[in-house]
This record gives sequence, C-alpha cells and structure tokens, in this order.
Amino acid sequence: MAQSRPRFLVYTRTTAYRHDSIPEGVRAFRELGAEHGFDVAATEDPRALERGLDRFAAVVFLSTSGDVLTPEGREALRSLLRGGGGFMGVHAAACTEYGWPYYGELLRARFDRHPALQPGVLTIEDRDHPATGHLGATWAFTDEWYDFRASPRGAVRVLASADETSYEGGGMGADHPLVWCHEHDGARVFYTALGHTCEAYDDPAFRAHLLGGLRHVARSQP
Repeated sequence: MAQSRPRFLVYTRTTAYRHDSIPEGVRAFRELGAEHGFDVAATEDPRALERGLDRFAAVVFLSTSGDVLTPEGREALRSLLRGGGGFMGVHAAACTEYGWPYYGELLRARFDRHPALQPGVLTIEDRDHPATGHLGATWAFTDEWYDFRASPRGAVRVLASADETSYEGGGMGADHPLVWCHEHDGARVFYTALGHTCEAYDDPAFRAHLLGGLRHVARSQP
C-alpha cells in the first residue's frame, strides 16, 4: 500500500502586527510541498484548529502575532504535540500568545524588540541539521534581527545566532540565538527568527532552511 503524503498546516492569524510577507510565505511552503511530495493547507481561521489537528504531521505558525488561539485551539495544539506531531515557528511566531505559558515553554523565547531592517550576518553554530546543513560557517541575510527577552541557550539546541557586530542596534550581545530546535511535551519544535521580507521566501537558501525545519519537526524527509 502506498504511504500517504505528509500534511502540514500553515497558520497565519494575526491580532497585532501583520507582516506583508505572509502571502509569500504561504506560497513558498506550498511550492516546497509540490516539489518535495507533501501537502500544505493554510488558514487564518482559529475554528479550523478547534476541529482537531491529528491529520497533520506538524503545524507551522508563520508570522502569527498576538492572541491567535481559542481555548479549544490551544487544547488541539497540545493534543497534536502529545500525539507525536511537530511544531515550527517562523519569525513573528515569537510575538504570539504572550499570555499562554505553555506557548512560551513551547517556543522557549519571547520577542522583545528589533532594530531597523538591515543586512547582517548569522553565525552557523550547528551544521549537522537539515535546516543549516546547506550553509557555510556564516550566512549573510537581511532581516529585523529579533532580540528576545532572554536567550534560550541551555534549554534548546542552537543552530544559528546573530553576529551583532555585523549590523546596528543589536541588544543581546554575544549570546544571540536566532534559530534553534528542542523537544517539548514529546514533540519536536523548530524556530527561526528569519522571514520578515517578501524577498526572503524566494531565496533558495532560505527555502532550504524552511524545508529543513519541516523535515525536523515531522520526523521525516518530505
């Protein structure tokens, strides 16, 4: 019997700042699915999560912001993770559900601030991961260079960090993780702070980065 194709849900609801790049991000995930043999559904409707998530290998929060889940949706997300599903957060996913402690534990960091959009450089700390294995020792990128309220290092596997000497306005100093993974409640979790601009989602290196995150959280090779 042929195996079914993995399915991912890309969730894009915003109740605070809304990124213009969200449609480009959804398009990128759908095109990755078409190229690599998995299905992508996208929604901003919280009721879609209330109906259950067990048909998905993982959920991606793509630049969500503010409170985006109902109580029933929160429980559905918990159920997915405890059942072996995965979670991936992209960019403003760290600006989401500030009042739900479980989500803070899931992501392991909360957004604090960012300087102006500008070019900078990431230090690739771990290339033994599908999201960073295609990169060299450094990665030049243009983004908002999120600062977090505290570094998650020690609670997560840091894959890449910001080199604050490469741009203006960094606020975390030498320990500034931007990409990481860990396990929470039995689920694999991946987060990347990158993804502010529309142009990022046409960048082959960034698309490979996103695909690697999906492969990690789904415990598969889509």
